[in-house]
Amino acid sequence: MRKSLPLMLRHAMYNLRGGFLIRPLTIALALGCAGAFLSWLEEEFPAASAWVPTALFPSHADPQVAQIILAGIAASIMTVVSIVFAILLMTLTLASMQFSPRIIVSFSRDRVTQWTLGIFLGTFLYCLAALPAARSLPYPFAPVATVLGAMVLALVCVGLLLFFIHHISQAISVNHIVDRIAVETEAVIDEVMPWPHRLNHHLRDAEPLRPNPSEVAVLSHDSGYIRFVDTQRLVALAKHYHVTIRVLRRVGHFVPAGIPLTMVSKGNRLPPEGAAELLAAFDFGPTRTLQQDVEFGVLQIVDVALKAISPAVNDPTTAINCVDQLSRILIRYASREPPEELLYDPPGIVRASIGWIHFERLLEAAFEQIRMYSKTDVAVSLRLLRALGDIAASTPDPEFRRMLVEQGIRTVAGCAEKLGEEELRELRSRQAALENFTAISQP
Repeated sequence: MRKSLPLMLRHAMYNLRGGFLIRPLTIALALGCAGAFLSWLEEEFPAASAWVPTALFPSHADPQVAQIILAGIAASIMTVVSIVFAILLMTLTLASMQFSPRIIVSFSRDRVTQWTLGIFLGTFLYCLAALPAARSLPYPFAPVATVLGAMVLALVCVGLLLFFIHHISQAISVNHIVDRIAVETEAVIDEVMPWPHRLNHHLRDAEPLRPNPSEVAVLSHDSGYIRFVDTQRLVALAKHYHVTIRVLRRVGHFVPAGIPLTMVSKGNRLPPEGAAELLAAFDFGPTRTLQQDVEFGVLQIVDVALKAISPAVNDPTTAINCVDQLSRILIRYASREPPEELLYDPPGIVRASIGWIHFERLLEAAFEQIRMYSKTDVAVSLRLLRALGDIAASTPDPEFRRMLVEQGIRTVAGCAEKLGEEELRELRSRQAALENFTAISQP
């Protein structure tokens, strides 16, 4: 199935930001090409290396010194890369076992790691590309300026190695892991929901598209999670074929092959190539990503919190930190207008409908499991109620506040099953403070 061009470009840009392939490979190839170009430039234009101090290279025609330096740097760099990144992979494995397997995604998007790998491999390719230019036949030649560049890159690698070790020692800290996930999730919210929240906007929404007898199902050809939906492409296809498209699964849902993905009204107008174009507007993958999936960022933090409050770990401080980060994500979400579920072109004519995660579902995903597993932990439950109060204080929407109060009531009710009256006193005090927000109107 061929993807649409905008979807392919976005997928390429997302891969550029994340993973150990695109950015490190680009940096390594760029430095390798630089080594080959500089050595060729020195040979074609000898004046290009005249500025190199004779104190470093007394003779510009002694290839043995250049060969030894280039070969030594190349060999040592690859040795360091092998050892350091073997240790890094072992560290990530231990971190994924201790916190959550999903945090590997955030580590692979770490730019410091990507640049470190790229510059180390680039230095190796730089030396490898420049090494053939240092030769004795048919005439002695040593690319001294290129060798000097290799020495500079070696010094950069030494400094970068020290910085990388310092960075990784901080990056595997659970506080930094959770904070990084929260920052990335807020960035997704800013991109998907750029407009500020409007009170009672949901009351003025048009009726959603309903099933009708003329609808034809378009089946998914691939199995995987929906990672991105090209809504502009959907609208353009609906307008071109004079149909209306109703998307059945939202971003983040798993769709098995052969299951209806969309329903197309007046589907007899949609030819087979049109159905293929429609499926190409969806990006599927074996794992969820933070392209449009806000819930995925929340679930990563929830995984860390649940493992922290499990009896095997018993680390309520980490769980409290996760609750704090979840509250900032929900505050950002509550302050933004959700994406439009009905897509128009031109205004007034519905072309497609697509579901997005609502505040109630995101609130449940963030706090419900933590509430269930922290019934006997007063500290975590108190922080849950404080987080609910902070979210309520930040939003003037009465419907959002009602949901937050209901979540607070369930939290205290669950703790009442396990705790005594002495422990419940402060919990009920915070519940009462949360309920007071329903009567407060913000300007």
